[in-house]
This record gives sequence, C-alpha cells and structure tokens, in this order.
Amino acid sequence: MKIIYRLLAIFLIGLLAACAGPKVSDYASQKPVLDLSEYFNGTLAAYGIFTDRSGEVVKRFTVSMKCRWEVIDGKKVGTLDESFEYSDGTKQKRIWKLTEVSPGKYIGKADDVVGEAIGESAGNALNWTYTLALPVDKDIYNVQFNDWMYLVTPKVMINKAQMSKFGIYLGEVTLSFYKP
Repeated sequence: MKIIYRLLAIFLIGLLAACAGPKVSDYASQKPVLDLSEYFNGTLAAYGIFTDRSGEVVKRFTVSMKCRWEVIDGKKVGTLDESFEYSDGTKQKRIWKLTEVSPGKYIGKADDVVGEAIGESAGNALNWTYTLALPVDKDIYNVQFNDWMYLVTPKVMINKAQMSKFGIYLGEVTLSFYKP
C-alpha cells in the first residue's frame, strides 16, 4: 500500500509541475528588450481573434491605439487609448492607465478592469494578470486573464491571453501589434 501512495504522490507532483507555466524571468535574456514606454508610445494598430475553448474563432477584431507616457511623482505613467472594432460591427473603447512602480513592475487600471492589473516584464516579454468585467449579452462576467506579450521585432509584438472563470479555461485572445 505504501508503494501505491508513493507512486500516487510522485504522479501528483509531476502533474503539478507540468501545470506550472512560464515565468517572466525565463525571458530575461531574450531580445529585443521590451520597454513599455518606448513600444506603447504614439499610434499603433493591432489585429486579433478570440477563440473559444474548442479552438474555434468566435470573433475577429482590430484595435487602433493612441499611447503616451509622462513622468508623474517620479514614476512613468502611460495612457493607452484603445478603440476596438469587432467583426460583428460592434465597437468598444478601453483606456488603460499604466504605472511603472519599479523597474519591470507595473500596475494597470481601466474602467472594465476589476481592481488592478499586475504586470511584470523581463527581456522581450511582459505578463499581465487581471480580472476583466466582460459583457456577454445583457450580463457582466468577471473573467480572469493571464496575458502574455512578446516583442518580436522593434515594430511587432504578439499577445496571447488565456481567459478563465473559477479556474476553468474559457478561451484565448491572440493579438498582433504593429508600430509604424
């Protein structure tokens, strides 16, 4: 019986280790280095899809962004003004306020973000975690995002964000940013 318990414990430890995702520090040596205040400055365009848990593309969208940064009380503060247009013709606006609280550490706020988004960057990567108040039909659902951004070139960034509720995977947003 002890052997079975030990094998079960080893299996569970292996399963938990397999579930562990990447850490931002895993990308510390990757180039080009992502500087949020440099990349998200000026006008950008983005193109994306939302896939449900089966992988089916449910929505396509474009985003026009106007971004600027300033120093307030010694901290870099960015405003990212996003205008979304979805394939079904609907439009949405989100204005992010990002603050660099220490090198590579950020907080973000937006009207539809519950509390604060917490971000960390290293090398070419940034990871945000936050809860978004997502309108679905006439209801609002608080959905958790695990949002990863990877700077591919000085002009192109790829964004993958997994959505979940109560730990259950709902789908994924894939987005490519382009900085002219």
